[in-house]
Amino acid sequence: MRDINSHRRVLDTFTGPIERPVLRWLAAHMPAWVTPDQLTAVGVFGGVVILCGYWLTGVDRNYLWLVNLGFVINWFGDSLDGTLARYRHTERPVYGFYIDHAVDAYVEMMIFLGLGLSPYVRFDLACLALIGYFLLSLLVFLRTCVKGEFVLSYGRLGPTEVRLIAMAANTLVYFIGNPMPNLFYLPLSLYDWLVVVVIVLLFSIAISTTIIQARLLAKLELVRRKQPVE
Repeated sequence: MRDINSHRRVLDTFTGPIERPVLRWLAAHMPAWVTPDQLTAVGVFGGVVILCGYWLTGVDRNYLWLVNLGFVINWFGDSLDGTLARYRHTERPVYGFYIDHAVDAYVEMMIFLGLGLSPYVRFDLACLALIGYFLLSLLVFLRTCVKGEFVLSYGRLGPTEVRLIAMAANTLVYFIGNPMPNLFYLPLSLYDWLVVVVIVLLFSIAISTTIIQARLLAKLELVRRKQPVE
């Protein structure tokens, strides 16, 4: 097992070159009374806003804008808490790793639950997407334990890109509605199909990652066995 204090973060995303300088600037200008834990709480509040916003879209589609605001709030808190800790040199690697990703799991549950409670996406599809997310998260944590690499992005897509895609989908259905394309004679709406694509991507990445990492780890074990014991 790897030491969690020395794990290496792997984050290579499309928005990274823009996002990282913005986060550093925000950390440098953050009031002294603001703490990383407070920012984590802000991220959770963003998740609650998303959940309530999606749920309320059953009353009025204008609440989709509240959902998008929730994603912005969640990004601000979730992305800035660790950046602020590193900027101030107040990192708590074990506590930070645990609380940050435990909170992420609850927030993601709120997001997909809200999406399933909205009139735009079937509840079973939202649950499948949540299962795919949790499965991929589990594999990320396993890789952190056995290889010391904490991978936050796949195919240059990370949490920020996912938020932007969700916000774009919300904006799309706000302006054009949520039609039933009748693809493959399945009773799925446009937003349903967008979630189906996400489900396929999540499970495809999870399965391929499992196979690739298992092969790499098997080779490493063979190399270790052949090394002479001193």
